[in-house]
Amino acid sequence: MKTLQPAFFLFVFVPLVKSAPPIQQEPFKFYDYDTDVTMGSLIHQDYEIQSKEIKKDATNVSLDTALRLQGDDSERSVKPTKDTNLPTCLLCVCLSGSVYCEEIDIEAVPPLPKETAYLYARFNKIKRIAVSDFADITTLRRIDFSGNRIEEIEDGAFSKLLLLEELSLAENRLVKLPVLPPKLTTFNANQNRIKSRGIKANAFKKLTNLAYLYLGHNALESVPLNLPESLRILHLQYNNITTITDDTFCKSNNTRYIRTRMDEIRMEGNPILLAKHVNAFSCLRTLPVGTYY
Repeated sequence: MKTLQPAFFLFVFVPLVKSAPPIQQEPFKFYDYDTDVTMGSLIHQDYEIQSKEIKKDATNVSLDTALRLQGDDSERSVKPTKDTNLPTCLLCVCLSGSVYCEEIDIEAVPPLPKETAYLYARFNKIKRIAVSDFADITTLRRIDFSGNRIEEIEDGAFSKLLLLEELSLAENRLVKLPVLPPKLTTFNANQNRIKSRGIKANAFKKLTNLAYLYLGHNALESVPLNLPESLRILHLQYNNITTITDDTFCKSNNTRYIRTRMDEIRMEGNPILLAKHVNAFSCLRTLPVGTYY
């Protein structure tokens, strides 16, 4: 009987010990030592969130805040250039030397990155162009100010733009033309208030690359003088032109002179009967578009 007691104890209690559940331990939490989340990536994620907020409300972001975020971001793979003007490039679109500031109601020419080649600032509320606007931007090749409210352009505003080829001042309120840069190929001043006295006698004479000149829908009383030989297209429609001389397009003292590059002259909508001035077109390969009878 004594021999059976130990055997009975093992038979009853050992299975109970084996079937007891293991002690449940609280899992170890990796708050500070998680190898998948480094401090650098946390900063990077925080910057991305703040950057998205900046883009949603760019006009409320101050320069100091934007520069601070830029300086704290050590993980960015693409670094901004030193010439990037952050306020302008938040307000406008800056892309590969081009600045697009269209229909954003600006009232003055914005500060531009120094290497800007193309500026599109159409349909805004700009009233004046100053010399200081382009004093340091000598790389400009094209400027478009169409559809603004420009009344005044300071003397010399475009004098340093020696690479400028295309300039549009159409649909503004100009009464006179500024001094134009020497390498212009295209100049558009349609739909302004320009009168003949607002164009100097030699305004176009030295523009030896000028091919396209648009002065339609103004208040000109006569055709501008000293038009360059390079001119191909001339638009003067809907002005107040009443007179043309034999030297307007041709040379009265040289009957063999031909304007070989001139392809088109538009003069419709002027109070002049072109049939009365036949000799004025003798050097042209095609007659101007306008009223003859």
